[in-house]
Amino acid sequence: MASNKVEIVLVDDHALLRTGLAGLVNSFSNYIVSYEANNGRRLIEQINTKPIPSVVLLDINMPEMDGYETCKWLRNNHPEIKVLALSMYDNENAIIKMFKAGASGYILKDCEPRELYTALNDLVEKGFHYSEMVTGKLIHNINSLDDNTETNATIKLNERELNFLKLACTELTYREIADKMNVSPRTIDGYRDDLFEKLNLKTRVGLVMYAIRQGFVSI
Repeated sequence: MASNKVEIVLVDDHALLRTGLAGLVNSFSNYIVSYEANNGRRLIEQINTKPIPSVVLLDINMPEMDGYETCKWLRNNHPEIKVLALSMYDNENAIIKMFKAGASGYILKDCEPRELYTALNDLVEKGFHYSEMVTGKLIHNINSLDDNTETNATIKLNERELNFLKLACTELTYREIADKMNVSPRTIDGYRDDLFEKLNLKTRVGLVMYAIRQGFVSI
């Protein structure tokens, strides 16, 4: 194995996709695929006996052990490994769930090769990759939270806002949150918009990142 190349592991239950993805990754001058797995359980078996990769390209939907469970295992057992989630889904709930599981980036399977290359470079050089598709303003939100920790810490949220914020960090839809809080969907929209304004955020993912940074929820 070339020591000057960053080692990547592919985890996807579709063999044809893995083969194509491996060829693409290996075509990048500074990356090489070390090995592959068709589900999370198989990855664990291999990672315990083979070299530890720098990055795992991880599919979300897989049999036996899906991407969410696998990502949590990697976070708990090998936090040094960066996880780039691969998915056909661009909805907020899937993105939030993967971020909470410990993913460092999230891209769609139908992205251009250049975006995959950029994502890998970001993970290796910066430790994370968030595309415009994922959040729009997420990187701004993260940077703002880092730069203004003291300001954010002084913002006081009432019990209703904290309850809504914690529920927003789950997979529940806004309508389901309304049912759980025994209020109307319009009231929930009001809670959300008030928090967006109070915390200077733009997206639900931004709310999740804020809640994690402030310790209101754990990942």
